[in-house]
Amino acid sequence: MSPAHPMAVPVPAVETLPAGLVTLDDHEAFARTRLDDQAWAYFSGGAADEGTLRANRSAWDNLRLLPRVLRPLAGGHTRVELLGRTLAHPLLVAPVAFQRMAHRDGEIATAHAAASQGAGLVLSTQASVSLETVARAFGAYAERGPLWFQLYLQHDRGFTRELVQRAESAGYEALALTVDAPTSGARDRERRAGFRLPAGISAVNLAQLTPPPAHPGASLFDSLPGHAPTWADVQWLQEITRLPVLLKGVLHPRDARQAAALQVAALIVSNHGGRTLDTTPATAAVLPRIAQALAGDLPLLVDGGIRRGTDVLKAIALGARAVLVGRPCVYGLANAGALGVAHVLRLLRDELEIAMALCGCATLEQTSPELFFDALS
Repeated sequence: MSPAHPMAVPVPAVETLPAGLVTLDDHEAFARTRLDDQAWAYFSGGAADEGTLRANRSAWDNLRLLPRVLRPLAGGHTRVELLGRTLAHPLLVAPVAFQRMAHRDGEIATAHAAASQGAGLVLSTQASVSLETVARAFGAYAERGPLWFQLYLQHDRGFTRELVQRAESAGYEALALTVDAPTSGARDRERRAGFRLPAGISAVNLAQLTPPPAHPGASLFDSLPGHAPTWADVQWLQEITRLPVLLKGVLHPRDARQAAALQVAALIVSNHGGRTLDTTPATAAVLPRIAQALAGDLPLLVDGGIRRGTDVLKAIALGARAVLVGRPCVYGLANAGALGVAHVLRLLRDELEIAMALCGCATLEQTSPELFFDALS
């Protein structure tokens, strides 16, 4: 597919990868030296006491792999099928807002990196670069993964319709509707840092949106009914777009079954990276329950705490079709722009291949919960 528009494709800066970055944790540690306190609080922080933020990571670590040996590995690959496409591997870049806080090229660099690595890209509604510009950058690569637009329903449904139409026209292939954030979480780390968006950085795709009426002194719930999404809004979105609609932020099996009844395209098992409601369970703990509840009725994706190729393998074994990676890509972006993001994605893919080979899995279709030590009990 050619770029969505005939305009020139924006090109990111050419940079050098800092020495000593061999893991995603290395990228995180180095990014702390690149980001100021406000940006660090925004990208790295979670809600309240950050229990869910920590649990997302530890839950993957606590799953123990039990490898098989002497299995044939010739012809192995990481390909997966997702929404009618064959992907080179199950890695997508999660939607992260305001990426120009991490690097001047922001989402343009991330788009080039993801596309060059054959990864999918989910662009945030609150991106700091226009959705059309990102689509041109991403669409310049023939062997890229899927391009999706993450959508927050706005209080102005007419504006939301126009935003969806822009995404369709620009070449986005699906809409990922975030359903777990009718309001922001209590982000203590951001408040301590006195977080404010830097001058010149904004949610450019929402520039023409008129703010909702203010309710001074009123309860939060007085303002929510006008824009908090409901199941009826999911149906409305399905009616106004030709694109597949995914729901991002599902944790409860009953919600998963209701989504399946509405015939959404897929579910993203997510707790918003621990940024909304603290003390929710880790996504690694919830994923198998939702997979069991749906029994294959919908494709599942998962995000939250993925830092190693073994984490990706575990997610697939638990029932996910693909994974989304957010914070590590931002750290790579801060460290070396497009090259840094590409390095993060390549590390994960290489580690996934190593983990598959050492577990005796030539393909991801050969994974199952039997890969885990606990499966013996």
